[in-house]
Amino acid sequence: MSAESARNANASIPVSLDASEVSLFEIRFHAVTLAQACNIIYGWVNSTDGVCRVVVTPNVDHVVRMKSNEAMDAAYTSASLVVADGWPLVAVSRFLGPPLPERVAGSDLVPNLMARWAGPRPLHVFLLGAAPGVAEIAAKNIRVNSRSIDVCDTYSPPFGFEHDPDECERIVDKINAVRPDVVVVGFGAPKQEVWLHQYARRLQAKVAIAAGGTIDFLAGQQPRAPLWMRRIGMEWLHRLISNPRRLAGRYLYDSWVFPQLVVKECCRRISSKTSRK
Repeated sequence: MSAESARNANASIPVSLDASEVSLFEIRFHAVTLAQACNIIYGWVNSTDGVCRVVVTPNVDHVVRMKSNEAMDAAYTSASLVVADGWPLVAVSRFLGPPLPERVAGSDLVPNLMARWAGPRPLHVFLLGAAPGVAEIAAKNIRVNSRSIDVCDTYSPPFGFEHDPDECERIVDKINAVRPDVVVVGFGAPKQEVWLHQYARRLQAKVAIAAGGTIDFLAGQQPRAPLWMRRIGMEWLHRLISNPRRLAGRYLYDSWVFPQLVVKECCRRISSKTSRK
């Protein structure tokens, strides 16, 4: 697609989210591909309604955590776009139906959003989160790789900021000072989702994406799995090998709890079908 064709396509994307929904583990997922998710976000970027829409990318660990975290559950319920970041979620949806078309990871969504942008002006992006200095490195990499992306500002809040109302107000003010199209939030789950649920309606931005470790990936601080591993759903193994101390306990716990949730989901659906007869 030429740049001019892409501009016309971006301009014609509706602001409304025209996507079917899949209910899985009591979460409302949107059945979209990576390309469709980008197009939906472009539509919101081109809107003038003054609403900041939140994008979340739940994976298996998020699903497990949500069962005991009401604030996280509320954040996912109120999000404007919910895509599945995890092949196990896609696999379960295909087994139980209706299926999700593919995995849409935050670490793929943000780079693709930038790479596909062909609007008549630069896409203004704010990088919020990651360790001190990391977002600045990510911004430099983005500027080198794409002239169509303007990283208008970055900020790494201090540890424990979510408990400090003054610091949260400072973050809101920094974002509103530059009015970005997209805020990429890298606080980690569930902090990023809960924070956005509380403050997104006050942000003068078009879209806010709860993107986990994406800023680290953009900065080259964390290596992505090889493409072949991502395609066969084994990126989790690469991440575990790269960071065993941080992830081993989480993956072990999730591997115990998630199958139980799958069984409960099957039973819930069987019970629902039986009650309708």
